[in-house]
Amino acid sequence: MGQVENKVALVTGGASGVGREVVLLLLREGARVLISDINQDAGQALAHECGERARFVRHDVSSEADWQAAIATAQQHFGPLDILVNNAGILLPGNVETATLAQFQQLMQVNAASVFLGCQQAVAAMKERGGAIVNMASVSSWLPVENYLAYSATKAAVASITRSTALYCRNHGLAIRCNSVHPDGIYTPMMQASAPGVPAQFLLFDPKTNPKGRATMPDKIAQVLLFLASDAAVAINGAEIRADSAILGMGL
Repeated sequence: MGQVENKVALVTGGASGVGREVVLLLLREGARVLISDINQDAGQALAHECGERARFVRHDVSSEADWQAAIATAQQHFGPLDILVNNAGILLPGNVETATLAQFQQLMQVNAASVFLGCQQAVAAMKERGGAIVNMASVSSWLPVENYLAYSATKAAVASITRSTALYCRNHGLAIRCNSVHPDGIYTPMMQASAPGVPAQFLLFDPKTNPKGRATMPDKIAQVLLFLASDAAVAINGAEIRADSAILGMGL
């Protein structure tokens, strides 16, 4: 029996990167999964590849109406929602001098407002049965990253939304857990775009050959998300899980 057998999950940004790995892992562990993404071609292709226990919905995570439609689709086709993985996000560079207000607002909408909307809608959907929400944050929520000021601010917001949601659910007697995951870096298309032409071996953490590497592979982070979404993590609520290879001690 799988770790999330017969559970219904919604994964945002599920068509690529970590989201794709989470979708595949949840399916292997017995869940039925709604794949949410704005990339319709990639999302539909993944759903087709995965079979009848997966379905795709085009979903702008910054839209309240799209959130309502996505959760309604999950419930209509698979049943009551048990798991939400808020994974969708974008990365734009910019420091305190070069970042623009438009970039800051765009990042806040896609990375932070989407998590607020997702938590709000998921709590409403899970209120009667309980469930698990896992939000993708970053070490940049607490570790200063000079050239990604706005991105870091959005991930700090994700951590705060997570803690507040978890406390609300506890105080109101709701069996809904909400946790955040804070990777240092993940070797995804988004990271590759931010470091064009840099071979993987120079980015990936390896304790022997590249101890200062800043990235791990997406499937490793997917395993952390699976654990938090599963009943094995029933005692974990409002936590910030650092999947960062002890980067705090590096002083970077």
